[in-house]
Amino acid sequence: MAEIGKGVTAGKLAINVQKRLTRAQEKVLQKLGKADETRDAAFEEMVANFNKQMAEGTKVQRDLKAYQTAVKTMHDASRRLQDCLADMYEPDWFGKEEMDALVEDTDTLWLDYHQNITDKSLQTMDSYLAQFPDIKARIAKRDRKMVDFDSARHHFASLQKGKKKDEAKIAKAEEDLGRAQKIFEELNVELQDELPALWDRRVGVYVNTFQSLAGHQEKFHKEMSKLSQDLNDIMTKLEDQRQLKKGATAASKTGDGAKSEEANHSQSAATAPKSSVTNGSDGELPPGFLYKVKAIHEYTATDGDELELQIGDIVLVLAFDNPDEQDDGWLMGMKESQWLQNKETSTKGVFPENFTQKV
Repeated sequence: MAEIGKGVTAGKLAINVQKRLTRAQEKVLQKLGKADETRDAAFEEMVANFNKQMAEGTKVQRDLKAYQTAVKTMHDASRRLQDCLADMYEPDWFGKEEMDALVEDTDTLWLDYHQNITDKSLQTMDSYLAQFPDIKARIAKRDRKMVDFDSARHHFASLQKGKKKDEAKIAKAEEDLGRAQKIFEELNVELQDELPALWDRRVGVYVNTFQSLAGHQEKFHKEMSKLSQDLNDIMTKLEDQRQLKKGATAASKTGDGAKSEEANHSQSAATAPKSSVTNGSDGELPPGFLYKVKAIHEYTATDGDELELQIGDIVLVLAFDNPDEQDDGWLMGMKESQWLQNKETSTKGVFPENFTQKV
């Protein structure tokens, strides 16, 4: 059985070699103009369209894969940056939980976008281009069978024109011609049906591919825009938190300073000479004048006997008419500007000592 197998293989090999030799001879004769060649201009145009279509589709597929790779690269870069932000975000900062959730949602969005490009747009192009190799191989086979048909046709014609007609050879050549013509025409008809349909199908493939891609891009950028706005809001509130803490620290320091000034003011008031309290005979300062202070905070009066302050106001501190009426942390005084304008103490009032600073 092995010998028979070898014989069969050798026989097929011999037939194939003979076919190639015959085709080569036929092509040489056709190029030399010694044998006519079957031509089909309409089919040649279909093949040109097929080659153009395959080249364009291959380019779209290649560029889509490059785009997919770029999306994957952007996803990796985004994930590293988001992870860095999440790792450095301290637990007591505003929105720690919201930040962690945002990082996870951003990563999921990138994953979905990359997967949709792969599943919808890229696989559409892959399926579309998968049919081209088979059709290309059948076009090449059709060309070979056309050469076989031409060769059989020429051989049959030469036998018929010969001076000595061998009817057996002519019958065999006619049979070979009929078989070669049938094989060629079957392939030719199939491709004439398939190639125009394939050419028309390219528009629908491109529409589906890029509509799908555009839809996924729109959804991705819309949702990414919302996540970006959420991140911006978290950062804004984190800055507000920082400013509040900064303000609270400053207020604490100011309060400590004000308490120190209050002690100094109280000590000055207690040790002030009686002559300075009662002496207003020089006409430049009101009776009972003790010292001057400057408002370092605004104060809105809440009672009729209180003095309203604006930052920067200079206040002339006066002695209480009845020292027993003085509350701790409160002083009696009037604005220097009012004294200089009216030279009377009717506008005096009490105010919190820690809202001022001695000058």
